[in-house]
Amino acid sequence: MKVILLENIQKLGSIGEIINVKRGYARNFLIAKKKALFASKENVKEVDKIKTELSKKDMEKKKAAKEIYEKLKNKELLIKKLSTENKELYGSVKPTEISKIILEEDKLEIKPSMIQLKDDIKTLGNFKATIDLHAEVQVQIKIQVIAAETIQ
Repeated sequence: MKVILLENIQKLGSIGEIINVKRGYARNFLIAKKKALFASKENVKEVDKIKTELSKKDMEKKKAAKEIYEKLKNKELLIKKLSTENKELYGSVKPTEISKIILEEDKLEIKPSMIQLKDDIKTLGNFKATIDLHAEVQVQIKIQVIAAETIQ
């Protein structure tokens, strides 16, 4: 299904570009989240008219993302979790928990879907996560998981 992108999307394309994607992805994600329009003749003309406005909005989003990047660039989160004596966690650390901690500590609204974990966090130790703030702005944070208590 051909769609016109209304914003820059990493690994897909840039504003105003007409791309071919699977029908379900187009309907359920791109069009539903207002990131794209169905590529009809009318929509192509409409997007050409508002392309500069969309570019300005994208630049504003990028600027806001860079401000958040500056606040998070050398961030190290400390997470206390219950663990066994083998240094394994009861459960795991999920992106939702990481976003809550960032909200509490830094008052920054980061959606869990923006957080990409390199590995599942199921043990104590040091980990890295990448946060996609914008199609062109990513920040890497360090996560240190320590034992709250050891249960035998």
